Amino acid sequence: MERAYSKPFVVRITILGFIAGLAVILLAFFIAAVTGGYSFNFSGIVEMHRIMPVLYFLDIFPLLIALASFYISRYISRIRMESESSSEETIHRQRKLYHFVEKLQEGDESVEYIPDEGDALGKAIVNLRNNISQSRKEEEIRRKEDEQRRWSAEGMARFGEILRLNNDNVEELSFQIIRNLVNYVGANQAAFYLLEDDDEADVHFRMTACYAYERRKYADRIVPWGDGLVGACALEKETIFLKKVPDSYLNITSGLGKANPRCLVLIPLKLNDQVHGVLEVASFNIFEKHQLEFMEKIAESVATTISTVKINLRTAKLLRESREQAEELALKEEQMRQNMEELQATQEEAARQSEKFISFSNSVNHTMIRADFDVKGTLTYANTKFMQKLEYSSTAEVEGKPLDIFLDRRDRVWFEEVWKKLSKGGKHFEGNMKLATKTGKELWILATFTCMRNTMGDVDKILFLALDASGQRAKNLELEGQVNAFSRSVVKADISPTGDMIAVNDMYIEKLGLPYEVAMKKNIFETVSPVDRQNVEDAWDDIIHGNPFDGKLRVNTGNNDEKWLQVSLVPVNDTNGEIAKVLLIAYDITSEVHLAIEVQQKEETIRKQEELIQQKEVEQNKKLRETREEITNQYRETEKIKVRNEKLLEELSEAIVTTDHDGLILFMNKAAENLFTVKHDEVANQNVRILFSDTVKDNFVTTYLDPARKKIVGQRQMVTLNPRKGKEVNATMVVYEVKTGREITYTAFFQPTTNS
Repeated sequence: MERAYSKPFVVRITILGFIAGLAVILLAFFIAAVTGGYSFNFSGIVEMHRIMPVLYFLDIFPLLIALASFYISRYISRIRMESESSSEETIHRQRKLYHFVEKLQEGDESVEYIPDEGDALGKAIVNLRNNISQSRKEEEIRRKEDEQRRWSAEGMARFGEILRLNNDNVEELSFQIIRNLVNYVGANQAAFYLLEDDDEADVHFRMTACYAYERRKYADRIVPWGDGLVGACALEKETIFLKKVPDSYLNITSGLGKANPRCLVLIPLKLNDQVHGVLEVASFNIFEKHQLEFMEKIAESVATTISTVKINLRTAKLLRESREQAEELALKEEQMRQNMEELQATQEEAARQSEKFISFSNSVNHTMIRADFDVKGTLTYANTKFMQKLEYSSTAEVEGKPLDIFLDRRDRVWFEEVWKKLSKGGKHFEGNMKLATKTGKELWILATFTCMRNTMGDVDKILFLALDASGQRAKNLELEGQVNAFSRSVVKADISPTGDMIAVNDMYIEKLGLPYEVAMKKNIFETVSPVDRQNVEDAWDDIIHGNPFDGKLRVNTGNNDEKWLQVSLVPVNDTNGEIAKVLLIAYDITSEVHLAIEVQQKEETIRKQEELIQQKEVEQNKKLRETREEITNQYRETEKIKVRNEKLLEELSEAIVTTDHDGLILFMNKAAENLFTVKHDEVANQNVRILFSDTVKDNFVTTYLDPARKKIVGQRQMVTLNPRKGKEVNATMVVYEVKTGREITYTAFFQPTTNS
């Protein structure tokens, strides 16, 4: 949308610009006529245009001045009109805000005020109104919750006393519980069902007490486990809460009518996830949440008491059974002692016989991998070394497993023929094998498989013994891999002492771009570039006398281009100490050399660009000065708006103090000066602590006074103020935080309260 501006003002400035431009061009023609000897009239001006055609461009100067005047005056007019409009909107908004604050002071929280997008103070006061309303609602909720907690605490104490006095008689305990529970929660009737599970074949609930309409009811009702609502409650171990009770469910009436309760709750008497009974309570009124929670806590306490009674009874029974079993065990112990003496003599003889075998087995088990297999290849025994090397944690994982699962998949085919011969009593096997561990890793071993025969001469089992050879094989593979990797990553060639090629690798062929046969026919002097050939010939005599050469050389490739190599020529001696060959190791550094040349060229380009940047810096400094002047004008306008806002805050009845992030006082209105008995000019730019006594203890106030602590913002609280001058006063206080860029300010509102 195009912004409005004053057309008369713009037209006037545009005409003045045109006239000024016209005057300038006439003055220029006059000066040209005087200096050039022309007549200052129409014919003279025409003559000057004929001789100096550039004057035609000067003729449009008044139009350019008029056009520039038009845009500049329109811009100035828009700024002036926007400033006037902003001032009117600010005054209107401040009046609405003042009316809103007056209504809040009168206690009217229903008054509405819709702040604008940039109205920070209006938003803060609306938030303040909302916080006050929210605080009142929360206070009502807290009061109700406190009443409910007090009611629950008194009830728990009351029922705790009942449980303590009647814990020796289950029937009387259950009656006292439901009678007091009905009266305490305002119910109509209740029943107590106790679980009887002494006979596992007949587990059921027995009604031990019933209370309805302020009278004790006698009923001997049995409910099987899992039957009806009582059984379902015990089975699920969860409270059942019904708000619509079937008419036929309860058959106890008061005699005054036939109306049934509207609400029914069944609570399991549960302790440590074990059910001891069910508590059933009915009422004409719907139970509230805190009443249900209270009854569940009572049920848990009752379950604890019943569990204790049952444990005491079971303990007495177990003590009787324990005494009877102790007498029986004493007789059996004497018989066992005699048998043990005979067994000990037999074991001593067996121990002597097996001692030698155990010693041999232990020495084998500590040094070698050992396992026993039957003729079908099933493992029957494995020692600790076998378990460790194949990464098994227990013998249960390997015993009864076939030999195939321990062999590498590629060794199973050829070893199958070996096993067939072994199982038939053939010659033992010895050699290198590869096993597979539990996690799939390879394990190289030096293994032997030997037939073990029984007394009949038949093969009883196959003994497997092995040594771990993985370490040595891994070293060989690693060394072989390193050599291959080195050969694939560098240019390598073996050269005779005369300079002829003995052998070259694939990288040599690739870098020179030559067929293998051609590369082998060229000696080292023909391979390098003619530019470096003389250097190589001069160094060759030193090389074949045992002095290595390192340097950069250029070589000619089969593609008629040139490559740079970082070359090392190292002499290699034979067993007699004579030079057998010269080893060439080289790396392709063509890209690095080209990059260095490119960097040098770019440095020259950068030098020229730096000169251009210096020229532009002069222009930027000029623009920077103009921008600073514009910012200065904007700052002055902002200060005017700030002064108007401070005058508005001066008229508010609440005491207002604004500080920066270091706690230095930036602003105080008149109400704040009256509250703290001090003038703003006396404390400006001083720490806000100067307004308060050193004995301030209120946490909300001390948090506000300490610059290092995080302020409690947006929350109105009742505090006790201790001004350094004046008397102690109670007031409501709220702090708001305002961020402007990196600058943070805090504005505190104080509203003293009056004692009614």
